[in-house]
Amino acid sequence: MTILLAPMEGLLDFTLRDILTRVGGIDRCVSEFIRITDTLLPDRVFIRYVPELLNGGRTPAGVPVRAQLLGSDPVCLAENAARLAELGPEGIDLNFGCPAKTVNRHRGGAALLDEPELIGQIVAAVRRAVPAHMPVSAKMRLGFNDDARAEACALAMAEAGACELVVHARTRADGYRPPAYWDRIQDLRRQVNIPLIANGEIWSVEDALRCREASGCHDLMLGRGIVSDPGLALAILAHDRAAAGADTPASVNWSTLLPHLGSFWQLVCTHLEPRQQTGRLKQWLNYLRRRYPEAQEAYMAVRTLHDPALVRPQFFQAC
Repeated sequence: MTILLAPMEGLLDFTLRDILTRVGGIDRCVSEFIRITDTLLPDRVFIRYVPELLNGGRTPAGVPVRAQLLGSDPVCLAENAARLAELGPEGIDLNFGCPAKTVNRHRGGAALLDEPELIGQIVAAVRRAVPAHMPVSAKMRLGFNDDARAEACALAMAEAGACELVVHARTRADGYRPPAYWDRIQDLRRQVNIPLIANGEIWSVEDALRCREASGCHDLMLGRGIVSDPGLALAILAHDRAAAGADTPASVNWSTLLPHLGSFWQLVCTHLEPRQQTGRLKQWLNYLRRRYPEAQEAYMAVRTLHDPALVRPQFFQAC
């Protein structure tokens, strides 16, 4: 079983990738999308989004990171993919799922799900542009306003050379509202001959089991669920091991997580601008409140703080 960490713009950047892969259970990450327009980006831009490129394409915990590109011009995407490939990522992923209005207005992300032919051209161009040994994968939603073209889009990606496809089991119109339509992934699996990975609305081990049964996918991608519960991947793997009669590790409780929160804060203060630092801590604590009662008290301790210098004493006193 493979568990992937999802790309989520403004949330799952390299700092949180670092910490969540330290916790364990994640086999591979996908970076936040790098937007490609009509410019050949310099190396420093790729490295800003994926600093793991300076570490052999892996997080400090050794988990490989696939760099994700977003755009609609096959030629520009191919040229940038070729330059990115020279920096040695684990692979290159293509974004056909971002639901953000600003992205969709510029014909990016999920907006392309109404154009299966163009999707195929993009995947084929990128596949030709990078070395044959480098994986080229893709991530899609079920569609833009509806899922009528889901099979056509999945087929276009597979036939153009994508080696793997992650399916977020909702349309762009669905946003992040439950439910996720995992059974539709099963329909796509019947049409394509490449591995499919299920994504969307997996918050617990029980969700993971139901998703695997409905989708037919053994492999999963976790996003908001693992941000809220950093031990989720370990818990899913532990369930599988327990079913096989193997020993299972202890769960990730608050006292286990607390040192990781301290490391996250240190990373944020080292690499991000001061104006971003307190917001990033509050953002993660806000997610953690869903799983850990202790996170509520910690969140309230820093909720009104904007000066990073005040955060550490307030935060750790609350914890």
